[in-house]
Amino acid sequence: MEGDHSETRGKVGDQVMQNPQALAALQDRLDSVSHTPSTIESLPKSVKRRVNALKHLQVRCAHIEAKFYEEVHELERKYAALYQPLFDKRRDVLSGAVEPTDEECDWHSDREEEEELAEELKKKAAVEEKKEEPVVEEDPKGIPEFWLTIFRSVDMLSDLLLEHDEPILKHLQDIKVKFSEPGQPMSFTLEFHFEPNNFFKNTVLTKVYKMKSEPDPAEPFSFEGPEIVDCEGCDIDWNKGKDVTVKTIKKKQKHKGRGTVRTIIKQVPNDSFFNFFNPIKVSSDGELDEDSEFTLATDFEIGHFFRERIVPRAVLYFTGEALEDDESFEEEDLEEGEEEDHEDDGDEEEGDFDPKA
Repeated sequence: MEGDHSETRGKVGDQVMQNPQALAALQDRLDSVSHTPSTIESLPKSVKRRVNALKHLQVRCAHIEAKFYEEVHELERKYAALYQPLFDKRRDVLSGAVEPTDEECDWHSDREEEEELAEELKKKAAVEEKKEEPVVEEDPKGIPEFWLTIFRSVDMLSDLLLEHDEPILKHLQDIKVKFSEPGQPMSFTLEFHFEPNNFFKNTVLTKVYKMKSEPDPAEPFSFEGPEIVDCEGCDIDWNKGKDVTVKTIKKKQKHKGRGTVRTIIKQVPNDSFFNFFNPIKVSSDGELDEDSEFTLATDFEIGHFFRERIVPRAVLYFTGEALEDDESFEEEDLEEGEEEDHEDDGDEEEGDFDPKA
């Protein structure tokens, strides 16, 4: 019986949300409730004192939690040193400096078996048609355009990528994450290592993300762990005429008095991935307009994504397997949402809600 009542209340609730008059009445009720005294205000003074004591305990808990995250940062730094020899080997394989052994290359997956079978069938079909001279298979050095392929495949990075950036990123050899040393303010640095190229003189471009892992004295209960609070790029020493972050435009100006026309040439900012290394500066008072806040938040998200996903799992983003995992989660969420929508649609067909009833 109780289940029937609950079901009826759920159906009525759905119908109320679609009825303007009922919604207005509900809003009036909510407005009146919002002006009633809160639970804490209605408590006796002696109980309020004890609640305040609990809040002090909560602040102390937040400070202990901050210490916990500091130790987590230390563990990350420690294990980053253990991962690094493997990442260095990855870099050497990518560049062709090291050729992996047959044993290291022995990896079988369902996809590879399917590709091998398809290749065998193609070869058999070609032999049956006519005998041809064997085609010499190209054997490039290392794994060409490894990081550029990842940039193209990952939506968050491809949104930053422009056509004029691609020739430069073909020279990207490695991306590293460096954690701040003990005793230093918490931060991490992304290092982008490039082979010598004709675009800029730098061999390493860096981006430092500064973090805060302590409760805000003004809002201690909002603490949920370390957060990125600022970032710092680097100067790129571009070769002449190769700076893709600016573009040259010609503009005609007419003299008001003489009527003569002259052409001036000026440089203006240009969209490019390499603007990533020239982030918005956070002022000392921390005040930013809405657009700047959004840009900075996106920058922080990208930095975190490089650190947590791209660098540790680069090969899986290159093959697309990591992307398939991400898409699977999105599809599951979508299916669940669709099921809920269908259930709601079914409820609506039960009957119309009469606000006068």
